[in-house]
Amino acid sequence: MFETSLMESGGQLKTKSKYWMIGTFVFNISVLTILILIPLLYPEALPKTAMTAMLTAPPPPPPPPPPPPPAQVVKPIKMVSEIDAGLHAPTKIPKDIKMLKEDAAPPPQVAGVAGMSGMGSAGGVPGGVMGGIGSAPAPVVKVAPPKGPARVSGGVMAGSVLSKTNPVYPPIAKAAHVSGAVVLHAVISKTGSIEHLEVVSGPEMLRSSALDAVKTWKYKPYLLNGDPTEVDTTVTVNFSFGGG
Repeated sequence: MFETSLMESGGQLKTKSKYWMIGTFVFNISVLTILILIPLLYPEALPKTAMTAMLTAPPPPPPPPPPPPPAQVVKPIKMVSEIDAGLHAPTKIPKDIKMLKEDAAPPPQVAGVAGMSGMGSAGGVPGGVMGGIGSAPAPVVKVAPPKGPARVSGGVMAGSVLSKTNPVYPPIAKAAHVSGAVVLHAVISKTGSIEHLEVVSGPEMLRSSALDAVKTWKYKPYLLNGDPTEVDTTVTVNFSFGGG
């Protein structure tokens, strides 16, 4: 019994496995065919990126470089100077060569300068320039005196002071610790006294004391060409806590 059942079952199993393989093969072929035919029949079903990649044409190749310009041919230009054009080789050699003599012109006479006729003589001619050297006394040049006072610096006039009164330091300025220099404009007479005096700059508290002191100063007369003259100058008065 068992042998008969085994034999029968073995034949059935072989028959079923055969049909199963054939059915599986047909199914796989059908699925593969459907997958191939769907994109061909319905291309819109494909992804857009895939369609774009398939339909995009490759970029065109770059254009070829332009051909180089033709080389310019420089034509040499023959320069003929006027000297070369005027010089030609002689066709015949002359037998006799004549010498041309030019008349030498006399040298031009140089006219003498008025007053210079005595330059070659020992003593010279009176009235000539060279004749007067050493024989006549040297001229004395006298400078005309300036109109108005002569302008002289304050440093020069400071050495010409004969008598000088020191200014009094104002007590108010000392209490306020005010110090400095007072610059005065002064006109000194021919005798050396102060004619005109005014303040140019300086602290207000010290100006009056500087004016009172400088008014009494006395200078040596300033000489110009040996004559006393008025002087326009400046006077500087320094005030410090050590003294006037």
